[in-house]
Amino acid sequence: MTEVFTWTPDSKPTGRITQRTRSAKFGDGYEQVAGDGINAESQSWPLTFTGSKARIKAILDFLRARKGYQSFYWTPPFGDQSYFRCKEFDPADQGGGKWILSVTFDQAFAP
Repeated sequence: MTEVFTWTPDSKPTGRITQRTRSAKFGDGYEQVAGDGINAESQSWPLTFTGSKARIKAILDFLRARKGYQSFYWTPPFGDQSYFRCKEFDPADQGGGKWILSVTFDQAFAP
């Protein structure tokens, strides 16, 4: 069963929504363009999480358990709950017991 990522990222996330297309250009300047497959739109969300070492460790444990290839459910700011994967994460000690975790969630289309 696919698990749900429930932690709230720091404010103001900035995502990238990509529309994948295929095109063919002809000598007279005409270009034919079509969507590429049934999942032609994909999303990528660089996120940061700030908090105690225990909070950041809980997030890391969740992500590391999926080993970069298993997806999880997450709800992006503009969309419905979807499958996402996370292959890389960068934890950083900010001192004073505060940690920051940088990740990128890439949309997946199957568990």
